[in-house]
Amino acid sequence: MIHPQAIVLTAFGVVMAAAAFEDFRRLVIPNLLPIILVALWPVYFAASPSLYGALAAIGCAAAVFLVGAVLFARGWLGGGDVKLLAAATLWAGPAGTPSLLMLTAVIGGALALFLLMPLGTQIAAAARLMLGQPPLHSPRGMMTPVPYGVAIAGAALIVTLSPHFG
Repeated sequence: MIHPQAIVLTAFGVVMAAAAFEDFRRLVIPNLLPIILVALWPVYFAASPSLYGALAAIGCAAAVFLVGAVLFARGWLGGGDVKLLAAATLWAGPAGTPSLLMLTAVIGGALALFLLMPLGTQIAAAARLMLGQPPLHSPRGMMTPVPYGVAIAGAALIVTLSPHFG
């Protein structure tokens, strides 16, 4: 018999993979993806319901969203990244939120460094061309666009799924 939590965790993985793919391909995370994650979360959470746990997870997600909104307003983070990170925080819960944020920062930093290297730029350009998208160009001295949704999705998959395989 298939458990509802297994179905929801599979859906979580598929949605996170789609978010990473779309952000790499277009530098856009469709609004529907974080909405799906938020809509599926109650089914995931129902496996171990606790009012305190639910309120704590919602509080962490709200805090991440508010800080993300400030970062978005300053132009330091994309709107889709903020929504995806808040949805991922909901799934990670209060215990997993610090790990999620730290791992997102580490993966995002590694991705940014990779994209700054000439070989990394060439690999990313070739991959984007295979997907039918133009390479990401930034004028000299300007910031290189980083598909941070890839880092968020990777960290979310690790933090949320790893307890289920331990």
